[in-house]
Parts: sequence; C-alpha cells; structure tokens
Amino acid sequence: MEMWTIQRRNQVLDTILLLGIVLVLININGVESRKYSASLIDFGGVGDGVTSNTKAFQAAIFNLSQYASDGGSLLFVPPGKWLTGSFNLTSHFTLHIHKDATLLASQDESEWAVIDPLPSYGRGRDADGGRYISLIFGTNLTDVVITGDNGTIDGQGVTWWNKFHKGELKYTRPYLIEIMYSNEVQISNLTLMNSPSWNVHPVYSSNVVVQGLTILAPVTSPNTDGINPDSCTNTRIEDCYIVSGDDCVAVKSGWDEYGIKFGMPTKQLVIRRLTCISPFSAVIALGSEMSGGIEDVRAEDITGINSESAVRIKTAVGRGNYVKDIYVRRMTMKTMKMVFWMAGNYGSHPDNDYDPNAIPVIQNINFRDVVAENVTMAARLEGIPGHPFSGICISNTTIGLTKKPKKIQWNCTEIAGVSSNVRPQPCNLLTDQGPDNACNFPEDSFTSAIV
Repeated sequence: MEMWTIQRRNQVLDTILLLGIVLVLININGVESRKYSASLIDFGGVGDGVTSNTKAFQAAIFNLSQYASDGGSLLFVPPGKWLTGSFNLTSHFTLHIHKDATLLASQDESEWAVIDPLPSYGRGRDADGGRYISLIFGTNLTDVVITGDNGTIDGQGVTWWNKFHKGELKYTRPYLIEIMYSNEVQISNLTLMNSPSWNVHPVYSSNVVVQGLTILAPVTSPNTDGINPDSCTNTRIEDCYIVSGDDCVAVKSGWDEYGIKFGMPTKQLVIRRLTCISPFSAVIALGSEMSGGIEDVRAEDITGINSESAVRIKTAVGRGNYVKDIYVRRMTMKTMKMVFWMAGNYGSHPDNDYDPNAIPVIQNINFRDVVAENVTMAARLEGIPGHPFSGICISNTTIGLTKKPKKIQWNCTEIAGVSSNVRPQPCNLLTDQGPDNACNFPEDSFTSAIV
C-alpha cells in the first residue's frame, strides 16, 4: 500500500508539473488561458490503452463545466494511451492533449450513442436514419479549443471500414471531431489518424479556426475526408498536412431538399498552406452536398501530391442553390489525374423527393498562378445541359503532362469563361483574353482571415 501511495503521489506530481508547463505554453502561444484546470487522472483516468476512460472524460468535463461563466477551464490529457468512447465538450473550455498522449477510439459500439441525422441532410450518409455520435462532440458551444503539442487522436477505424465495405452498418459511421451550432471554435496542433469516416466536421458554426493539423488515413479507406466545413461562416483552415482516402478538404452545406430548406450556406472560408495526398479524390472539393449554398471561398498556397484533382466542384440537378465567388491562387501540383474538374451530374440523392427543378448555379470561379507536373488531363469541365457554369476564369497556369497523357486535354461542355496565359491551350469555351489578364483574387480580409 505504501509503495502504491508513493507511485501515485509521484504520478500526480509529474502531472501537475506537466500541466503547469502546458499552461505557460498556452499563454505564450496566444491562446486565452483558463482560470481552472485539471488532469484526466484526477477523475480516474488510466492511460494503459486497455481501460476505458469514457466515464473519466465525461466526469471531468461535467465537473469543469461549472466554470464556464467564471474564467473557463482546461482539461489536460497527460502522456499515455487513453481508450475512450464518445464524450461531449462544454463552453469556455480547452481540451489539451500532450504530445506523448494518444486518444484511442473505443471499438465497443455501446460507447457510441446514436443521434439524429443532420437536419440539412435528412438522413445518414452511410444508412437511413441516425448516426453514431462523433468521438469528440459538442453542440451549442461558445469558445471551445481542442489542441495539443501534436498529441494524437486515433480513431482505430479499420473495424468501421470493414463494416462499411460489408454493408453491415445500421447507422452512419462516427467522425473524430464534430462541433455543431457553435461559435469561436479552434482545433489545432494535433495528429488525427484512422478516423472511421470524416475527421473534422464543424457544422452550423461560425468563427472556426482549424490550424496545424496532421491528418493521416490509408488512401484506400472509405470517406476519410480531412476537414469538412459544413454550413459555416468565417472559417480558417491553414497549415495542415493531410493524407486521405477521400477529399482532403470538402466544403459542404446540406443535401438536396433538406439543405435547401435548412438554408445555411458555407461562406467566408479561407484555406491556405494546405498539403494534400489523395490518389482517388480532390485536394479541395466544393460539394457535392452544397444545397445551402457555398460562397466567398479563398484558397491559396496549396500543394497537391499524387491526387486525383486539385479543385473539384461537384453538384447535380436537385441540389439547388449555388457555388459562387470562389478564388484560388498559387497552387503547386505534382502527379495528378487532372487539375480542374467540375461535374454537374455528380452524386446520389437522399431520397426520391428531391426537386428536379432545383438547378444549382455555378458562377464566378477563379484560378490563377497554378503550376502542375506529371498530369494526365488538364481539365474536365461539365456543366448542366441548358444551365452552363459561368464566369470561369483560369490564368497564369502551366500544366506539364505525363508521358502518357489523355488525347483530349480539355473536355468542356456547358460552361462559359475566359483564360489568360494557360498551357496547354484551353478549350474554346474559355475565351483567350491575351497574356496579361489575371483572374481576380480579393485582397481585402474578412473576419476569419485575421483572427
């Protein structure tokens, strides 16, 4: 008993020391400090990789929630492997994961509650009805931070991927992090890996910063999107490295009649200094679930390696609303199936009640300062018959081709736009404006760009 007491005391003292260092570093890095703090071990946490810590996380956050209106709180996850099911966050709260700490997502489905489908989607993405709650979840929050000095969250997704492939899922797979109906959200300086499905999903939220993430998944894993801002306003995604089985960043706003009815666009989005590897999907995708609208997206300093496409717009009849005012510059691409891809006939519908007269409007799409090498096809730009995608501009773009390129480099139908200083020569539907007519990129800043 005496030996146990000494060991336990030393463990607590070590954790207090680490916690103090963490609080100092948080202040140095400019993240608002919290008045109260605690360690997961204070609530019975055991970091052996075997013991479930779901109740410890839940108890810790419930206890710390009492300080939301009194300076806020911080929960520190010390070094160790912390097996856990889902837990909910609280307002004015920081979850800080030590660099030598790993959260391991539980394989026990009883630790994953089933919640309602998103109202802008009408059903789950994998199956009708509900969906498993995300590993780290929060709703109706203000001022929440999920961070660390590159601590790890491992979704242990292989079990979920196998169930998906075998058609054994009763509900939609969980995400690693989902924050709903919230304001002032920061997710930063973490490694996320092996998510069951999407990794980071801010939805119906505003003033969101996603920064300094490393996101890793096998490139054949199903739907392991990196970061999916969904019906969000003022979002900044920057300095992230993503290897994904799906789109590295997918911008969304709801699905068909459900997204139209909910009516919440994604707007004022900055994406910068992103590096992506995704052999079967896009570096940045807009859609296909874009029925609330997508507008004012600014992406710059983007690197894509061994990916299917650089920027892809995905939509279809029945989606409705719009994708407009999209600005992209300074992209560097290496080994790509194609650089530009727009599809007006993409994707499935949630049910048969979509409106065939809900035609999405795609307009004012701008790309400039693009260099790509080892590319199979420059572009596939296909609008909707009778409803062309308009206002497309591509300038100062050089695309180097693979040794066995497609015979037709620009496949263009139902589009209208201009080009300037683009090689290989674009299709005739992108009228050549001469060598010195750069596409627009706004230099003004909105809130998310300067937070």
